[in-house]
Amino acid sequence: MAKEIAGQVKLQIKGGAANPSPPVGPALGSKGINIMEFCKQFNARTQDKAGKVLPVVITYYVDKSFDFIVKNPPVAIQLLEAAKQKSGSAEPNRKKVAEITWDQVKVIAEDKMSDLNCFSLSSAMKMVAGTARSMGITVKGTFPENN
Repeated sequence: MAKEIAGQVKLQIKGGAANPSPPVGPALGSKGINIMEFCKQFNARTQDKAGKVLPVVITYYVDKSFDFIVKNPPVAIQLLEAAKQKSGSAEPNRKKVAEITWDQVKVIAEDKMSDLNCFSLSSAMKMVAGTARSMGITVKGTFPENN
């Protein structure tokens, strides 16, 4: 028989660096989840993505057991890595902080495709380009129509 779900917790944790301190400890402790067991499993599963911020969805059950799904890094963080910037623009409509190419946008869209709510690569690229625009990052060139 399937376990009864008690709820879900969504966190963003650096890969391979989960520890019981805030925000992980209080978020899981208040739900009765074994914090150290989660940290061990998360760090083991994400050691290849060390240092990258990873969204994780933790489903916890009535018997205090849990499962979790690790997603790809957020688009904004991948854009900052591609543009080699620390942060986006404070005024994205006036001050542009970087430029990236459509090839870089395509790589990010392909990586993030499973987490986005779109069906085609071109629509995923448009979503990534929109995020870039809202961060003050310019996408060079024209949109490649032959995807």
